Formats: sequence, structure tokens, C-alpha cells
Amino acid sequence: MAGLSRRKALVSGGALGALGALTVAAPATARTLWTWSPRGSVAGSGAGVDPRRVWDPAADPVVASLLDDGAVPRVNELLRQWTTNDQPLPTGLPAELRDFIEQARRLPDWADHDKLAQAFDFTKRRGLYLGVLYGMASGMMSTVIPREARAVYYSYGGANMKDRIAKTAKLGYDIGTENAYEPGGEMIVTCVKTRLVHAAVRHLLPQSPHWDQVADEDIPISQADILVTFHSLATTVRQKMLGWQVPIPADDAEAYLHSWQVTAHMLGVDDEYIPATWHQADSQAKQVLDPILAPTPEGKNLADILLDMGKQIDGTVLSRPVMGAFTRYVLGDRIAGWLEIPREPVWDPMLRTFWRPFIAAREVGVHFPGAPETYWLFDEFLRKAVLLYLSEGDQPISIEIPTGNRPS
Repeated sequence: MAGLSRRKALVSGGALGALGALTVAAPATARTLWTWSPRGSVAGSGAGVDPRRVWDPAADPVVASLLDDGAVPRVNELLRQWTTNDQPLPTGLPAELRDFIEQARRLPDWADHDKLAQAFDFTKRRGLYLGVLYGMASGMMSTVIPREARAVYYSYGGANMKDRIAKTAKLGYDIGTENAYEPGGEMIVTCVKTRLVHAAVRHLLPQSPHWDQVADEDIPISQADILVTFHSLATTVRQKMLGWQVPIPADDAEAYLHSWQVTAHMLGVDDEYIPATWHQADSQAKQVLDPILAPTPEGKNLADILLDMGKQIDGTVLSRPVMGAFTRYVLGDRIAGWLEIPREPVWDPMLRTFWRPFIAAREVGVHFPGAPETYWLFDEFLRKAVLLYLSEGDQPISIEIPTGNRPS
């Protein structure tokens, strides 16, 4: 308890960054030094501090204070009214929180609206692949990212994975909308609210004796952890699409990266850690993502829930065997083995045989007049149907600050 009280005191003083410099790394992470140079970032320079020792010194003390004061239920009630990027904040928010949000909702100076518009155009033409990969690659990969799996499992969201996935899916949906970061869009709101949730988990999860018994860190969701998620999403998706021989013109690739660069910034990642190019993203992923993938009991449990959710959506089209086969096809035998996904005698060879030809045929069709719009309507229908299912018809999905951990 003495250590916990000391940590709380540091958080409330806005000194999470200083705490990181004093934290002794766990043996599993001590062997890997942070060597990625900030010269490869969107900032082009930086101190080069290991992001595993950096959290969110702007958001963390604000949310810790709200939780300690019992103000979160009222704050959540008020923030349900804030849904679009250009909407004024509701009256009645604590002054410290209002000041933080007003600062956090500002796009970085380097945000390029033309590139963000191009990113949407790319999504219109490649939405099906993005949707499949966000779910079958990024979503399932999250269950073999030990720190992420444990943080999800032992936090409040771990007790209601459908709700937890709905909130995560909202971020993936919002980034692909036409006006994601423009007035009337919702991506800024989604990012800021997600940032508040992360801050709450940092404050709450160290108080969980269950998480504390298995965690190899004192505070969850460091900036390195967010970078891991960045790469399990954007970097992995691009790598898989290239592996499937989906043609990605240079301007599309740059625009897609830019949309995720802006998102990382809006989630509180310091610019010195955000890769400036795909080459730098691939290089950083080799250091922060590839070496850490491993099975955990918590991750296996979460994967099992994810695979069963497809059956709940549609017992035929998205059955567990189909989702398991897709996971194996996208992530490979090693990860499928970790998650104890059985081989499927029908679906495994079917995907190996027909997925690439399907993509090739679809890519030919995209050049016909009206095809991109038709593809987009179909893909958008699927995305909205999934969100509607996850939210159980209660739209819009509301991202809210948790007040506790997973019930025992």
C-alpha cells in the first residue's frame, strides 16, 4: 500500500513522466533497449526517452482527481452530450477537465486536411480489406499482446467484452468516415474520450490485486503500449494488404499513414514517437510489437470471447470456424496455436485457395464506373450493422470514463 500511495501522489502531482524514470523495468522488458531515433518521427527530433516510461502527464492527474472526488458519473452524463468535433463542451464540467479537453481537441499544426480527405477516399476503395484486417488481424492480435490483454481483462471493460469491443470499434469506424477530423465529424471526440478512459485505467488498474499479481509493470498503457496498438492496427494492416498484393498508390499509402499519425497525436502520443514514414513505422514495429507477442491466460480467454461473438452476429456467415480460419490465415499458425484455434478442414484450404483470387477480381472491378461507390455502400452497411449489433441498438455508442476495475 505504501508503494501505491506514493504512485497516487505522483500522479496527482502530474509527475507520471518522472515516475517512469524511477521505475525499475521488469526482467522481461529490461533486455530490450529503446533505440528508435526521434529523427524518424513527425517531430524530427526529441529527447529519446523510452516511451515505456512515459504516460500522459496532461490527462492523468485530471482524471485521477475526478475519480478521487467521485465526480466521474456526473462528468460522463455531461459528456454524453458532446458528440461532434466542433460542438461546444456542455456546461457544468469541472474547470480543470474543460481546460484539458479544449487543449486536447486541437489538431496538431502538421495535420494536413487534404491528406485526411485522401485517406477517406482510400477507405472507400479498400474498406472491405480494412474491415477484415482490423478485426481478424488487429483485433485478434491484441489478445497476444500480453500487457494489452491483461489491461483489458482486469479493467472494467473485461467484464463486458461486447461493450468494450463496441467502444473500440467506434474508433475504427470513426477514422474511416468522410469528415472524421472535420467539423461535424466525431473522431476528435472519440480520441479525447478514449484518452480520458486510458487515464482512468492508469489510475484504477494498479489498485486491482488481480492485475497486480500478473502485471510486469506498475502503471498500464504507457506511450509505448499505444504505439504497439498503432502498429497492430495501421502498420499490420498495410503489411497484410501488401502481402495480399493489393495495389496501394504512394499517395494513398501516405494519406492512410497520416490519418493514423493524427490519431496517435490525438490519443496523447508525443510527436517524437510517431513515425514519419512507413519505413520508420516498419522499423519501430520490429522493436516494439514483433518481439512482445506471446500467449497469456487472459489473452486466450479474450480470444475465445471474440471468436464466439461472430456466432452471435450470424450463426452461419460469421461462425466460429470461419473466424478461426480467418485468424489462422491472417496471423499464421504460431498465433493460432497460442490461441488454441483448431485447424478447419474446410475453411482453411478454402481461404488459402480463394481469398487471393477474390481480391484480384475485386481489384479489377474497382476500375469500372460506379464500382467504388457500390463497394463503399456495401462495406458501410456491414460496418454499421456490426456497430448496431455491438451497441445492442443503443446508438450512439458512448465512450465513458470507468469508475472501477473488473468485478471479482
